[in-house]
Amino acid sequence: MLRGMSTERVLGDVATKLLIENDRVKIWEMRLDPGQRSDLHRHDHDYVLVQVSGDKITGEFEPDTAGEYSGSVEGDVIPGQPMFISRGGIETAVNTGAEPYYEILIELKD
Repeated sequence: MLRGMSTERVLGDVATKLLIENDRVKIWEMRLDPGQRSDLHRHDHDYVLVQVSGDKITGEFEPDTAGEYSGSVEGDVIPGQPMFISRGGIETAVNTGAEPYYEILIELKD
């Protein structure tokens, strides 16, 4: 490591807008236009994701200290389908579709 150089990364929010937060949950919305990328972010909480609209979304994952979560995964958007996802990983969401993407993300605080 170079002296005086910071190796800490600047991470953004897990979605584009925080809708509500209390002691048990944080509820976000993610809106991405076609080709738009989210901030690079880390999920520090387990969460439930509900896709509302769009056609394709890609998650680009950066390796963590254990070497997990590396690579990218593209999937079809399934409106209304809830998904439980465990915390961990550093990622960027990319709208790789032709339609605007919209999701609701519910972080479950411990």
